[in-house]
Amino acid sequence: MKRLAPSILSADFSKLGEEVAEVEKAGAHLVHIDVMDGAFVPNITIGPLVEKSLVGRTSMPFDVHLMIEDPDRYIDEFVTEQTEYITVHAEACRHLNRTIQHIRSLGVKPAVALNPATSLTVLDYVLDDVDMVLLMSVNPGFGGQKFIPQTMEKLYVLDDIRRAEELDFEIEVDGGIGAGNIAEVSKAGCDIFVAGSAVFGKEDRAAAVLELVNLMNSEE
Repeated sequence: MKRLAPSILSADFSKLGEEVAEVEKAGAHLVHIDVMDGAFVPNITIGPLVEKSLVGRTSMPFDVHLMIEDPDRYIDEFVTEQTEYITVHAEACRHLNRTIQHIRSLGVKPAVALNPATSLTVLDYVLDDVDMVLLMSVNPGFGGQKFIPQTMEKLYVLDDIRRAEELDFEIEVDGGIGAGNIAEVSKAGCDIFVAGSAVFGKEDRAAAVLELVNLMNSEE
């Protein structure tokens, strides 16, 4: 099943609960929570208190993306009864396999993210252990950036690897996803689509969600 994960990075935090409820009602599937520390990426966003404020305000699972240095120090704080995924960056983990196993021990699905310039080869010895791989299609740190075209080749290759090795991890793409490219990204093998400004940046958020969900399923 293809799933849309609107990123609250682009939401209005003064009415976050209402906006998340609105996109859920329109057909979104996950809440994407971008956590930035101002060190791994050049921006500071939110911490676990904002995530926990959404518990019970929506029935959507949480998709937590840790764009932070030394994520092992903070993983436990982002575990809630609604946390489905915790994603760490391969570039930020000294012992990636250990971090993956720690996430799984907490009852959460572990995922690994790769920046645009990071090779898929860093995943060679962990693909059996992850539930999801997140491909960054922009350089992380800010919302509203343009999709990097080279991501498509990377996505096709990762999907080919998944098929050839008969693995069942999901593929998520984050950055510059919108109505103009979501169908193409879906066709290339993406399962979960992170959309920030393409949802929360629109005046009619419900209509934006409906359009994106229809487009991402158009290739099925």
